[in-house]
Amino acid sequence: MKLHTALTIAGSDCSGGAGIQADLKTMTMNGVYAMSAITALTAQNTTGVAAISEVTPAFLGQQLDAVFTDIRPDAVKIGMVSSADLIQVIGQKLHQYQAQQIVVDPVMVATSGSALLETDAVAALKEVLLPMAALITPNIPEAQVLSGLEIHNEADMEAAGRKLYDSCGCAVLVKGGHRVSDANDLLYGPGGPVWFRGKRIDNPNTHGTGCTLSSAIAANLAKGYSMEDSIRRAKDYLSGALAAMLDLGCGSGPMHHGFALQGVFAQSPDTPE
Repeated sequence: MKLHTALTIAGSDCSGGAGIQADLKTMTMNGVYAMSAITALTAQNTTGVAAISEVTPAFLGQQLDAVFTDIRPDAVKIGMVSSADLIQVIGQKLHQYQAQQIVVDPVMVATSGSALLETDAVAALKEVLLPMAALITPNIPEAQVLSGLEIHNEADMEAAGRKLYDSCGCAVLVKGGHRVSDANDLLYGPGGPVWFRGKRIDNPNTHGTGCTLSSAIAANLAKGYSMEDSIRRAKDYLSGALAAMLDLGCGSGPMHHGFALQGVFAQSPDTPE
């Protein structure tokens, strides 16, 4: 039985709740062999980002070469990439190796509010990575930046999704978790708008939720599920983790690390026939 594979290209979160660490946990528990190419080291926790140390473009390229020339990924998730130079390398390597099923989570601001993307990198992201993607997964603030539209309601979400789909040529999942809608996400693709309705779960453990959702989608795409089924399964996985109200509370800080124990809520790693 072939084990499907997925690659995450993102930053490392030393506290384990987001970034590469969350991606690897999520992909593994969604039934694929998970690999990583690290774009940056971060000193962060649930309360904020204290420091970011980028890898060099050359080293990022070497990581990608090492993965693609040995264990080819069936899907690729791209998360935090903070500079235009790193984005260019990723675009070059993914084109070189003809990567498929690329999911881009355009991480611009951490859940804590810390900026993670340099200004010039936004243009590079739109020019290089978004046109290569099968799906992009912006939250409301990110969708506003990328589309140039203000989003106040579900009609605005559809307008932004349509604009991004038309300009990027890839499916767009506009995540409604920033209180524009009650955890309702919008997929805008070739068939027009498709809504994924969800109930808001009152849980402070939101550090890494965006990383978790996009990684779960990529894992399911790697296993051969359709885009809509991959999103639905990923939302179910995330909702299960949130509903469990996990808390690793210790020390003096507000340790909202529910996602450090994501594996407890694994979906069965089944593969569609």
